[in-house]
Formats: sequence, C-alpha cells, structure tokens
Amino acid sequence: MNNQLGNTARLLGAALRALLVLTVVCGVVYPLAVTGVAQAVFPGKANGSEVSSEGKVVGSELIGQRYDLPLKKGQETPDPDLKWFQPRPSNGLGANSVNTQYKLILSGATNRSGDNEELIQWVKDAQAAVVKDNSVGDYRVKPSDVPAEAVTSSGSGLDPHISPAYAQLQVHRVAEKNALDVKRVDKLVEEHTDGRTLGFVGEPRVNVLQLNIALKELVAMG
Repeated sequence: MNNQLGNTARLLGAALRALLVLTVVCGVVYPLAVTGVAQAVFPGKANGSEVSSEGKVVGSELIGQRYDLPLKKGQETPDPDLKWFQPRPSNGLGANSVNTQYKLILSGATNRSGDNEELIQWVKDAQAAVVKDNSVGDYRVKPSDVPAEAVTSSGSGLDPHISPAYAQLQVHRVAEKNALDVKRVDKLVEEHTDGRTLGFVGEPRVNVLQLNIALKELVAMG
C-alpha cells in the first residue's frame, strides 16, 4: 500500500515538473524567442505591416479600407469619396451583430454562387457605378473596360490591392477631382505598381492605401 502511494506520488511529481518545464519553455521562452527574432529580422511585418503618414499610423498594407464620404441623413451605405482611388467592393464583409457597441471589421466572403440573383445584381450595379463615376470630361469608360475586381469583393473582403488596369481606369477621375494633370497621376500609378513576386508568382498589383498616401502628398505639393 505504501509502495503504491509512493509510486503515485512520484508519478504526480514527475508530471507536475514536466508541466512546469513545458509551460516555461512553450509558454514563455519559445514565444519570447520567436518574438525577438521577428522584431530583429522583420520588425515591420512583426508589427502588422503598419503604414504611416505624417507621423501617424493610418492602416496596414495587408488590410484594405474604404474611402467614403460621411453618411447623409437616411443613408445606410455612404457614397465613395471620388477624389481618392477606390478599392475593391467589400460585399464580403459581415456585420457585427454580436456586440453592436463596437464597430468591428469582420472578414468573410459573400458565400453566394455565380448564378445567385443578388450577387449578379451587385455586380451589375457596381459595374454601372464604375462606368458612371470614372467617365469624366472626354474620357469615357465602357462596361467592357471594367476589370473583374472592380465589381467583386475578394474572398476575405479585405484585399488591399487592385490591378494596374483598375487603377489606370480611375486616373482621369482622380486627376479631375484633385485639379491635377492626368500624366502626373498616371505616373503615380506606375510608381506604385508592384510586379509579380519573384518575377513569376501572382499578378502585378497596386496597394490602394499606399497609392492614396502618395496622392495626398502630390496634392499638397500642388
């Protein structure tokens, strides 16, 4: 009986020591080591790929954001602020219905099939809006000119990039709204177009947040 109690006590003692050691190693040492390496080698990525403007953090280069006008009385969806380059639609964003005290960004797709009538109407409405908003002066946009990502949200609803084609389509409108020369805005898009990763992975893309920060600086310069 005493031997059984002694064996049980030794097993419990060994288990508790193992628990303590693993807690310290896995819960303290390893996270600190990984955090230290990340901060030393990739500080920007480790801190959320933050983007700063005028000394303030204005967002992350990994998360898209909208550029809208303030809501008008009776409006449920704000109008886009057309002096800025616009991102992809964010129909995939869910609504925070759990705790409405906070305005949370909930990532998600529409989960609608390609033949869903509501999705088809969204795409048609978005295409019509892109054509209308970006047809300025002598520059006319045709429905066939509108890229797919201009009328569809990404799988997460938070894609921060648009294609160079969609950015170029917005150049004339942005130039007119900001009283800038079209060539200067066009050059701005070219300067903020990233090529394929490693030269062959993915597609060329434009980060809308970084492009709009550069646009703001260009407007300030006059």
